[in-house]
Amino acid sequence: MNMRIQTLLAIVTLTILSCTRQKPVSEPPEEKPSPVIDRTAFAKGADISWSTELNSKGYKFHNAQGHEMELTRLMRQIGMNSIRLRVWVNPDNGWNGEADVINKALIAEKLGMRIMIDFFYSDSWADPSHQIIPHAWADYDLDKMKKAVYSHTEELLSKLKTVGVQVEWVQVGNETTNGMLWPMGELGTIPPPERHEASSNPRNYAELTTSGYEAVKSVYPEAKVIVQLDRGDDAVRFDKVFDWLKEYGGKYDLIGMSFYPKYSPPFSQESPIEWRESTDACLANIKRLNEKYGCKVIVCETGMPCDDPQTAYEMLSYFIKNTKATGVCEGVFYWEPAAEKSNTDYTLGAFENGTPTAALDAFTEN
Repeated sequence: MNMRIQTLLAIVTLTILSCTRQKPVSEPPEEKPSPVIDRTAFAKGADISWSTELNSKGYKFHNAQGHEMELTRLMRQIGMNSIRLRVWVNPDNGWNGEADVINKALIAEKLGMRIMIDFFYSDSWADPSHQIIPHAWADYDLDKMKKAVYSHTEELLSKLKTVGVQVEWVQVGNETTNGMLWPMGELGTIPPPERHEASSNPRNYAELTTSGYEAVKSVYPEAKVIVQLDRGDDAVRFDKVFDWLKEYGGKYDLIGMSFYPKYSPPFSQESPIEWRESTDACLANIKRLNEKYGCKVIVCETGMPCDDPQTAYEMLSYFIKNTKATGVCEGVFYWEPAAEKSNTDYTLGAFENGTPTAALDAFTEN
């Protein structure tokens, strides 16, 4: 063997030995495209509107294996197919404003998730206890207010459509049991305890609701417009509001509801919560509303105490199975599951130390 060949073999041998001594480089796995979600399937989702704000404060989210994940992607991984996002008109800090909502919606869209947009028509929180007119709209009469509702709704939805976001559901108002944009669109359905009197303007409420409806249809003709009330187990408040909408020509496609067993009789501040009675009442109301008003129902919000994941899992499993079995409920959304006492003081979330609790297994398994 001549010297040149021997030298070449030595170089090759040293190269091989050198390579085998080095630790293999771990390449990140190639990200696979999300499977296409069946948009006719039962919606299993969550309102995760706090996600970007929590992330900005340094909170991290992890799956059961301890891998850090963006929250929307984590919801997708545990079996959810839908996301709900709230919209405020001019929020002080920008969260839930136009840019923030578009950002979150784009993340969900890229993951193939179905999207619900929830217009509050307020600069901050709105629910049955308060529906504060946005500061910029404070002096409007009814005609201007209807135009403002239309413009605000149409403008954001148009921007979402322009960037390629598909919107499947739109809420016109948040938990409008007592109306919206008080006092102009107020309803005296269930006056808050601290207020002995409440004005009732069902015609105004119906017209404001219709303005939102028409704005939605101008951008997303196929999107379903939701009117959402609280206390899904209470038939009386639903009949009052939807009878008024019928009387005054208010337009909507779906009846939306919130259902939190903690806030329904039998009331309990202790764990485990007695959830079965109120849950059965909610299920019965879903079927009854469909029969009476001829439209489907969707559960826009639900939640259980975070300190008892097993009871929460049992309730959610029962609720998801049985809402699905009615054939007239389009889906169930958990409200802010990633909220914890440590990051928001909210006690009906379903995470612990940034990781989903067993409560959310109900969405994986059903």
